[in-house]
Amino acid sequence: MAKTAISDATDQSTLRRNMRVFHHLLGNTLLASVINFTMWFAITFFVYLETRSVAATGIIAGIYAVLTAFSGIWFGSLVDHHKKKHVMLASSLASLAFYVIAFVLYQVAAPGAFKDATGITLWTFIVTVMLGVIVGNIRTIALMTAVTMLVPEDRRDKANGLVGTVSGVSFLVTSVISGLLVGLSGMFHALLLAIVLTVGILVHLYWLHIPERGVAHVAEGAEPQPHTVDLKGTLKVVLAIPGLLALILFTTFNNFLGGVFMALMDAFGLSLVSVETWGLLWGVLSLGFIVGGAIVAKKGLGKNPLRTLFLANVVAWAICSVFTLRSSIVLLGIGMFIWLCLSPAMEAAEHTILQKVVPAERQGRVFGFAQSIEQAASPVTAFLIGPLTQFIFIPFMTTGAGADHIGSWFGTGADRGMALVFTITGLIGLLITLLAMGSKYYRMLSARYAEA
Repeated sequence: MAKTAISDATDQSTLRRNMRVFHHLLGNTLLASVINFTMWFAITFFVYLETRSVAATGIIAGIYAVLTAFSGIWFGSLVDHHKKKHVMLASSLASLAFYVIAFVLYQVAAPGAFKDATGITLWTFIVTVMLGVIVGNIRTIALMTAVTMLVPEDRRDKANGLVGTVSGVSFLVTSVISGLLVGLSGMFHALLLAIVLTVGILVHLYWLHIPERGVAHVAEGAEPQPHTVDLKGTLKVVLAIPGLLALILFTTFNNFLGGVFMALMDAFGLSLVSVETWGLLWGVLSLGFIVGGAIVAKKGLGKNPLRTLFLANVVAWAICSVFTLRSSIVLLGIGMFIWLCLSPAMEAAEHTILQKVVPAERQGRVFGFAQSIEQAASPVTAFLIGPLTQFIFIPFMTTGAGADHIGSWFGTGADRGMALVFTITGLIGLLITLLAMGSKYYRMLSARYAEA
């Protein structure tokens, strides 16, 4: 009995220590995310104000999307082959180096060098800043695997909810900070702040003790892992888990549809209200990330996170089907707030499933693989849907057959063309989600999760 009591006390002490370390890592990652997203917003604002080129800002978004898609698998392999603390330190060191180089470039650039949208100086500066942002993605993958290492299985859904809350706070804070800093002094104070805070992040992380004895390895007697990206081995692991590839493809398809929001949401919102009102509204709507993440952190995701993921998608796509039926900023705002509240639950559910069914020594690569595949989808739609809306749906609802047949109740004009795209997208997403819930892959992955 005495030995059991001592063992229980030791286990509780270890649990408290690990959770304390997790919270420190979460706060450290929050600050790093705020810095990196601030730099992304800041460079976009700065370039537009300097060049007044929408094409240039669009290319910046494209650079981020392409680099994220191509780097995810490699970043995942780095996480798997090194200690989590080491890759986080390396990530912040790399970001710091790129921000220092960008700061020097900014200081030595000739007057007016950043006003030429095709200038080598401008694009060297942009790429340098964006590389500093991109290498920060390593921390996201490392944090997901650290949840597996530090948090007991029955608490991981709530821990993932906290991660979602951190993402929401980052999004809320950065859009405000970036505008203030760029308005104050261009990129000077933005880069200076990034450098100073990144140094602070490195110091905090360096002195943080993470109970990680070594790198996770395969079981004794199993085939050794190559210290490479090993895409073939990662695919083998994904395919070996029933329904896992289907889940990744389902999320990818959702992101593909989500590109409609990337392409049209700002234009649709600005057709209803002024730019000042729209910016303020998004600041309020971003609280939805925090609310949703806080709910998951407190309540969890239930016994079957996969079911929670799909039910959240049902609600989200149903909302997308109706929140633009009228040209109402109130209806749009309510719909978007609910949508953003659901987002942390959907993300946390996928992470919780992967953390349980994927072997620890492969989680970094699987998370990186999923990130690469899923993140590549939205920009594709964003690039396609703009021209389609401009040349097909808007004429259809302005002077075409749509205006004649449904215009009497749906409305006519350019904004109603965009609204029709949202409604169709929501209906497609709802249909695909319901079909996926009835598939054998859903049942297979649910069973695998329960058995893991």
